[in-house]
Amino acid sequence: MQGIINRTKGDRVIWVAVVLLTLVSMLVIYSSTGTLAYRLSRSAESYLFKQLALSVIGLLIIYFAHRINYTLYSRTALILFLISIPLLIYTLFFGTEINEGTRWIRLPIINLTFQTSDLAKLALFMYLSRQLSRSQNRIKDFKQGFLPLIIPVGIICVLIAPANLSTALLIGATSLLLMFIGRVNMKHIAATIALALIPLLILISIAFLSYNKEEHHTKDIPSVMSIGRIPTWIKRIQDFVYADKIESSYQVQQAKIAIAKGGWLGLGPGNSEQRNFLPHPYSDFIYAIIIEEYGLTGGILILFLYLLFLFRSIRIFKKCPYAFGAFLALALSFTLVIQALVNMAVNVNLFPVTGVPLPLVSMGGSSFLFTCMSIGIILSVARNAEKMEGKAIGGEVSL
Repeated sequence: MQGIINRTKGDRVIWVAVVLLTLVSMLVIYSSTGTLAYRLSRSAESYLFKQLALSVIGLLIIYFAHRINYTLYSRTALILFLISIPLLIYTLFFGTEINEGTRWIRLPIINLTFQTSDLAKLALFMYLSRQLSRSQNRIKDFKQGFLPLIIPVGIICVLIAPANLSTALLIGATSLLLMFIGRVNMKHIAATIALALIPLLILISIAFLSYNKEEHHTKDIPSVMSIGRIPTWIKRIQDFVYADKIESSYQVQQAKIAIAKGGWLGLGPGNSEQRNFLPHPYSDFIYAIIIEEYGLTGGILILFLYLLFLFRSIRIFKKCPYAFGAFLALALSFTLVIQALVNMAVNVNLFPVTGVPLPLVSMGGSSFLFTCMSIGIILSVARNAEKMEGKAIGGEVSL
């Protein structure tokens, strides 16, 4: 164990933040799975041990990923990206339905579900970082600089959106932010944003037009807009916009009650009451349970850990001598922190309900492991940046 600790490199602050979030995850999941365990005739300890095992595997993934030279990820980026496309297509048509969503495929033999968008997201950011680092001398050109970047982003977002619109929007926003930092022409980015806003504005317009303001209920949605999850998206927009005029969704109501009960110091570990009423208190709405049990103080601490993670990742971006590593660390940290902020915003009713989990804290399988893989890659960039910095200092001293 001491040998592993001695061989652990990279940003120590990020390591501490990751370990703290993982410990919080085990505490809150153990507290919030009581009702689920009762319903399935299982013990709450079984979920604790499952999360403990997942956390150990995740930390091992982080350790081994951070020991790999991050340049290897550049060489595998295109292969992973090409593999993710047929997987997303397969998921779109033959995905396993869980909680009214078809974002997963079931792996044969081991019979475990796997969220293909997690692999696609990781592969896309690897590929995007590779392309940005290689095309800096022509980055302002539309055909040679912008199109090779935006086409892969568009393909992945279009394939993910029908089953998981929130993840597609998250990937698109992070990609455009990375392009902005990578000096892509602002006119091209602005045009892309304007184009992407068209279907969103249509969706929002239908949500407004299909709402009866006098009787406070949803009118019949046109049949052309009743495809897939579109009615769900419209309903969530209406629940958010007209929250003061109609009865809020059950999830939002219970999350508000949990936050109100928490106050500043909370009810104490394991004393949550809304875990018995709040749907998915161990995943999508785990932040509300954290606030109920640990108060706003605990909620602010969790927010601080994510912002600290982002700050240290930006520091890695500045220190990394090579463009690929710098862009990769920034892309992966942005997507994790933005996802965390969206999840927390949903829990406190500042954003419409989505199915985005809280990274490293929500109970999950493949999502948790891919998050750990992303963190391992960020730490790999940090480890190599530190090594290069050490060589530079050693060279100056020897002179």
